[in-house]
Amino acid sequence: MLDVQGRMVTHTGQGVSRRDFVRVGALGAMGLTLTDWFRMKAHGSTQEPKAKSVIQLWMGGGPTHIDTWDPKPEAGEDYTGPLKHPIETNVPGMRISESLPLMAKQADKYAIIRSMTHGSYGHEIGTYIMQTGTMPSELVYPSMGAVLAHKRDEAGYQGNLPPYITLTYPLGRFSEAGFLGTNYKTFVTGGDPNAASLSVQGLTPPGGVTPDRLKDRATLLKSVDSLAREMEGNKSFEAMDSYQEKAYGLLLGDAKNAFNMSEETDALREKYGRNHFGQSCLLARRLVERGVPFITIHSGGWDTHRDNFAAMKNLLPPLDQGFAALLEDLAEKGLLDSTIITWFGEFGRTPKIAPEAPWDGGRHHWGPVMSTVVAGGGFKGGVVLGSTDAKGEQPKDRPIYPWDLTASMYTLLGIDPKSTLPHPQGCVAHVTPVGSGNLQSGGLLKEIM
Repeated sequence: MLDVQGRMVTHTGQGVSRRDFVRVGALGAMGLTLTDWFRMKAHGSTQEPKAKSVIQLWMGGGPTHIDTWDPKPEAGEDYTGPLKHPIETNVPGMRISESLPLMAKQADKYAIIRSMTHGSYGHEIGTYIMQTGTMPSELVYPSMGAVLAHKRDEAGYQGNLPPYITLTYPLGRFSEAGFLGTNYKTFVTGGDPNAASLSVQGLTPPGGVTPDRLKDRATLLKSVDSLAREMEGNKSFEAMDSYQEKAYGLLLGDAKNAFNMSEETDALREKYGRNHFGQSCLLARRLVERGVPFITIHSGGWDTHRDNFAAMKNLLPPLDQGFAALLEDLAEKGLLDSTIITWFGEFGRTPKIAPEAPWDGGRHHWGPVMSTVVAGGGFKGGVVLGSTDAKGEQPKDRPIYPWDLTASMYTLLGIDPKSTLPHPQGCVAHVTPVGSGNLQSGGLLKEIM
């Protein structure tokens, strides 16, 4: 019915403007319902999300920016080493490492942020800062994946798969869920997506246990629980039932098919690269198709203190192939516009090479500046944001902080970065510290949004 101002009124008495209905129509194009809209409105998030999912490419150890996205050939061999011939991309004037030729062909799909800075040189602190988008304080913040899982849970997430998944081994060094609690820890799959059969921990039945036997066990357990509940009158069994149903649903339902890599053609698997990183990228695309909000791909080995360039020979080709295939595949399937992809680690690495023993051409930790890459989900491609000085040692212009990036991502995901999160002790905790105004900020990344 209409109120005196001519607005539609729901059964809750909340006003819904004509603009709201236009927004609902836009959400419908993304697969969201009117019910989803009202949930979002109730939780203070009424901006139409451009993005539905995030794929985070995490380069554990801290990747070198000079040898990837911010080459400095004019700085001399003390800085470039053998990688001194950057290549042009399909975007005029946008040069990247010669070791990333496939990514050069996809440059119109991603933006390079060359002036990311936070100043920390430690793995633990750097990981915490980049994963949570905040500096260490008395509040142990959750990772962005945990925050998104919580927000989707508030909005009534109905997916058959966990909302926050890590492929395929834990990041370590920090607690993903922070003060949100263990319910929002990431689900770590384990296994090898490049193997003939991916065995996902917790989803693969014990040896010799068939699906039919699992169904029998589920039925028997439900009967025993029902009898115990009647005898004891214990309402806690009701909660147990829901968790048991979810567990058996994962084991027996369609969710497990998300990890069945044999459904993909050999040609596509070869395109991504028959290696751990490439197949993790392909698996992430499969999880996005099934509505998983946040997927982290953990690619380790980037702590290149010693013989950095031998490590680059091993690390850069799989990165180039897998990342490029992911961008192209998502675009072809119409998923890139609704999926944010990020690439970064905990910090950069020293622009000047350490030639002496025992480092033999290594690069050490470097907190003043690093490169990050973002694509999809409302971020513009073919753009370089910010720059570094002649030797890649400091931000030259447009310094960008991790919380600027996370606040921008939350905005594209339809989450108000100034809203608050529930804290067990009642502390005021904003989604990002940008909301509290306690940290220096360059603001939202409007140039690429």
